[in-house]
Amino acid sequence: MITAERKNFEEIRRMTDGHRNILVAGCNTCVAVCLTGGEKEAERLAAQLRIARERDGIEGNVETVTVLRQCENEYLDSIGEEVGRADLVLSTACSIGPQGLVFRYPKKLVMPAMNTNTLGYVVRHHEWFDYCIACGDCIIGLTGGICPVARCAKKLLNGPCGGSQQGRCEVSADIPCVWQEIYDRLAAIGQLDTLRKIIGPKNWDASNSGGPRIMKKEGFKP
Repeated sequence: MITAERKNFEEIRRMTDGHRNILVAGCNTCVAVCLTGGEKEAERLAAQLRIARERDGIEGNVETVTVLRQCENEYLDSIGEEVGRADLVLSTACSIGPQGLVFRYPKKLVMPAMNTNTLGYVVRHHEWFDYCIACGDCIIGLTGGICPVARCAKKLLNGPCGGSQQGRCEVSADIPCVWQEIYDRLAAIGQLDTLRKIIGPKNWDASNSGGPRIMKKEGFKP
């Protein structure tokens, strides 16, 4: 799941400077699940903005609207009227949301109210862990189903670095060494011989290093 956290309120407030009518656009999927950018959070941000703007004597309106997903045109098209009334749209979605709004409403000023963090796995209630960076060339079949690209600070593909000590990463003692976890996992399932296979240099062509990626389903017409 994509996770994101709201920007500092003062940073968001500065984005609204010079704009009379603000639309706070929420997204009711990923950021709603992590309780940062869904309908309730969008309404809370709008209320904070109204109070701050009234205190500063700024005239205008702050409205809210929330769609199921900001990453699909059919949902963005449904809020055309609200977007049309706004001088500025503040998106509380992950970074795909504001970019989708820009694509759909190219003459409208859109700003992000969020910082996008991870493709997260829920490790416990209200805690997500960065398990994937969407590199486009998955190798976890060779590493016990655990991704060293996302979870190793150096993105090492063939074992730990010399700084790993007692199963902890040299970056911080609070961070487990992912290669220790990979070893333990392979040992537990009787697959330690897999570590004898050398993983070649990472093919970053499948990532976004070469520019934006496009995924198309063959046989489907737009």
